[in-house]
Amino acid sequence: GSSGSGKSTLLNILGILDDYDSGSYTLDGVLIRDLSETQAAVYRNRYLGFVFQSFNLLPFKTAAENVALPLFYQNVSRKKRNAIALEYLDRVGLKDWAEHLPSELSGGQKQRVAVARALIAKPRVILADEPTGALDSKTSDQLMDLIDEVNAEGVTIVVVTHEQDIAERTHRIIRLVDGEIAQS
Repeated sequence: GSSGSGKSTLLNILGILDDYDSGSYTLDGVLIRDLSETQAAVYRNRYLGFVFQSFNLLPFKTAAENVALPLFYQNVSRKKRNAIALEYLDRVGLKDWAEHLPSELSGGQKQRVAVARALIAKPRVILADEPTGALDSKTSDQLMDLIDEVNAEGVTIVVVTHEQDIAERTHRIIRLVDGEIAQS
C-alpha cells in the first residue's frame, strides 16, 4: 500500500507493539490482546524477528554483536552467542565483516546484518518493514533471494512494501487502502 494506507499500523499490531481496536490476533495459539509489557516482550522475543528499512543497528556494536543481541535477551552465554552470530553472518555472506561497525558497512551489508539478527533467535515470523527501501535494485534482489530461502525453511515472512516489484516476489499480496484490506 501507499503512504498512509495503514502498513505501519498493521506491522505494529503484528509485532505486538500496538494494540488493535477490533477483531482478534492469535499467534501460535495465543490470543494477543491486552498483554503486559513483559508478556509482549516475551512473545516478541520468542516468536518474532524484525527487519527495518533503517536497519536499526547499534552504531557502537560490531556486526557480530548486533546479530547476537537477541540471544543476549535469551540469556545465552557470550561465547555461544558469538559463535552462533558468526554462523548467521556466514549465512548472509558477511562472516569476514563480523568485527566491522555499521559505519563501515554498505547499505546492503547493513540490511544483511539486520536479517541475520532477525534470524538468530529462530523466530516463527519475520516482520520486514520496507526491507529494500534503502537499497539499489541488485541488492534488493539479493535480499529478496535471502528472504525466499528463509521462507522456504518454514518461517513466515510478512514484507511491508510500496514497491510493486518487491510485492510480486512474495507468495501472497494483500493491499491496504485507507487502513483496510482492498484485495488479496
